[in-house]
Amino acid sequence: MPELPEVEVTRRSFALKIEGARVRSVRLGQPLRWPLGCNGEDLIGRRIASVRRRGKYLLLDFEQGMLLIHLGMSGSLRFMDSLPPAGKHDHFDLVTTQGVLRLHDPRRFGAVVYASSESDPVAIKLLGHLGMEPLGQSESSFALLVFIKELKHRNASIKQVLLAGDVVVGVGNIYASESLFWAGIRPATRASRLTRPKIERLRSAIIDVLSKAVERGGSTLRDFSNADGESGHFQMDAMVYGRQGQACKACGTLIKQIRQGQRSTFYCPNCQVG
Repeated sequence: MPELPEVEVTRRSFALKIEGARVRSVRLGQPLRWPLGCNGEDLIGRRIASVRRRGKYLLLDFEQGMLLIHLGMSGSLRFMDSLPPAGKHDHFDLVTTQGVLRLHDPRRFGAVVYASSESDPVAIKLLGHLGMEPLGQSESSFALLVFIKELKHRNASIKQVLLAGDVVVGVGNIYASESLFWAGIRPATRASRLTRPKIERLRSAIIDVLSKAVERGGSTLRDFSNADGESGHFQMDAMVYGRQGQACKACGTLIKQIRQGQRSTFYCPNCQVG
């Protein structure tokens, strides 16, 4: 599924193009995970002020109100001057004066939800539980002391804590495995047992891995592409993810795979010792 880097790459690929546009029409296809929450006609004429990201949600801000967009398990956005007629899996079109934004989602786990503001109960329900932003603009957005405090109270494995998203957002399955490799931490280690130096290394690794993934256009394991239709290439740089049975690029030890919470985890038993 699209993770934080893929969502951020998607945002960057159309945010400036759609900024300042006015909505001309809205087309709804088959129902998505949640209802839109307003009549599509109510959005006509509204000006798009900006496109932000919170975790894996894209926040499309109007001068009044906002759309919260989630790509779900298999969703992707396209933005073009004009798009061909909607297909079976094209479930939302936002037609604007500067182009058409379309959500394509074969499995329909994605969502487009209207909220009057971030203080709207709808927005709070979707965003209120999210943890710190690892790619925020300020040091305080992913504060080390808060990270240490939160991990010290978690007895679950560090991999599962990262995936939960209530401590730090967006570190999905691919990037959790990669971050733990660069931090030298075994994925099954209890979060509460990590020392401060290890937590510091992990925080730095998360920031570095996610930043590199954004630079590489995200990861395309199946069919991810940004709003311009371009695929990502971070998977080519992976040190452990998807490399079970292959030699570690750092030490030559064979990469192992285990199951954690019904998800595959990859690690090097030599490089990740604690």
